[in-house]
Amino acid sequence: IVETTTGAVEGRLKDGIFDFRGIPYAAPPVGELRFRPPQPAEPWTGVRDATRFGPTAPQNIGAMERMFGAPPQPMDEDCLTLNVWTPACDDGKRPVMVWIHGGAFLFGTGATPWYDGRSFARDDVVLVTINYRLGAFGFLHVDGQGNNGILDQVSALEWVRDNIAAFGGDPGNVTAFGESAGAMSVGTLLGLPAAKGLFVKAIPESGAAHSPRPADAADELANRFLADVGVEPGPGAVDRLRALPVQTLLDAQAKVVEREMGAGGHGLPFTPVVDGVVLPEAPIDAIGKGQAAGVTVLIGTTRDEWKLFTMMDPLIATLDDAGAAKRVAAMVGNPSGAGDVIAHYRATRPGATISDVWSAVGTDVVFRIPAIRLAEKQSALGNDVFMYRFDYATPIFGGVLGACHALEIPFVFNSLDAGGEMFVGPLNDDLRTLARRMHQAWVAFGRTGRPAAEGLPEWPRYTAEKRATMLFDFEPGVVDDPDGADREVWAGVL
Repeated sequence: IVETTTGAVEGRLKDGIFDFRGIPYAAPPVGELRFRPPQPAEPWTGVRDATRFGPTAPQNIGAMERMFGAPPQPMDEDCLTLNVWTPACDDGKRPVMVWIHGGAFLFGTGATPWYDGRSFARDDVVLVTINYRLGAFGFLHVDGQGNNGILDQVSALEWVRDNIAAFGGDPGNVTAFGESAGAMSVGTLLGLPAAKGLFVKAIPESGAAHSPRPADAADELANRFLADVGVEPGPGAVDRLRALPVQTLLDAQAKVVEREMGAGGHGLPFTPVVDGVVLPEAPIDAIGKGQAAGVTVLIGTTRDEWKLFTMMDPLIATLDDAGAAKRVAAMVGNPSGAGDVIAHYRATRPGATISDVWSAVGTDVVFRIPAIRLAEKQSALGNDVFMYRFDYATPIFGGVLGACHALEIPFVFNSLDAGGEMFVGPLNDDLRTLARRMHQAWVAFGRTGRPAAEGLPEWPRYTAEKRATMLFDFEPGVVDDPDGADREVWAGVL
């Protein structure tokens, strides 16, 4: 039983690891609190049972979730809970790592078996996973609010600051890490004034600081959403939205997602918003001005991020170069260079199909180049930055996925046995060694700010001069500026 600032919680002990599940870190965002920033959790008397995960945030089931057979979880707007794994509830001041799940800001939960914190706790780290509001509930830009999902994450980090010492953790040594939308969240938090000082290290995996939308684009999307649910925009809109059932909002959200994530759309529809209040400016710009001063960053991508999405988007095979350039133009700040980008990728990959060319472009425009920009800006100010690329290619589906998006997660968590086989391929000693090394490097980074593991070569810091990058595969190695010619073609475009 552990005392928190809002009351006592009782977890369970299994195989030498304590876990506490479903601890509320904020008030349920229901009724009047729907579409409002998170409010403090109400204290309780007596001992609260913390042996079961809390409900997931309201969401439509995603293709990824279906593909990997995630068991359906109970859903509820009352979803602002977190989970803690620790080797001991003492005053051990262990490093703390807070995992923010991915899922396009639309899907996911901190309770996924892949994110089980036991492997970190076994290595003397306190591991926290969180739920936050998703989709329209977390990111609809209405009534001046569009960042509630991100503010939920801030609220969870504040809970960690105020409570984690009782769970054997050191509130002064917190690492925020996440993958995909979770990494985009970490990149946003690096540029967010409200998150300043809540963590000293960050690991954005396959995501960076480019995802927030400008306010006018978020307004436009909100107005289309309102039209879909039959609510007039204007001062009373948010009250009318609060009266609608969850399913009505999810149905409208599904329509928006279909429009925005299709061929003519602008990508992720529900993301943080540069609203001038919570996010005064784009996080990548704030980072460049020192908003994340003193935060050590480990950042990277997988080699073939986009192959996962190519497999799920049959329209890609019908693209021509002009169509591909149009897609790039919709995704970058400077559309005039889009044609040159496609021409470069085409010329350097003779004989490649349009699907392969687009996979390379998509990997870079959405993931790798934003990661490099964050690394450049943060390292230029004298902060320690380390870069990796995950190169192991999965043999499943005949090898079409390569080293695709999300493939590194079961290696980072050293959780290959938690259903990883259906994604990473048949388990063998080489895979287990790769998982051990990657997991050890993450643990070392959480502890000391330097990623290192037995069997990994020395990992130099990333600078714009050398661009040292650790490539994770069966034979790990450091390469300076991998695919540098591809990187250079984005100068001035992204």
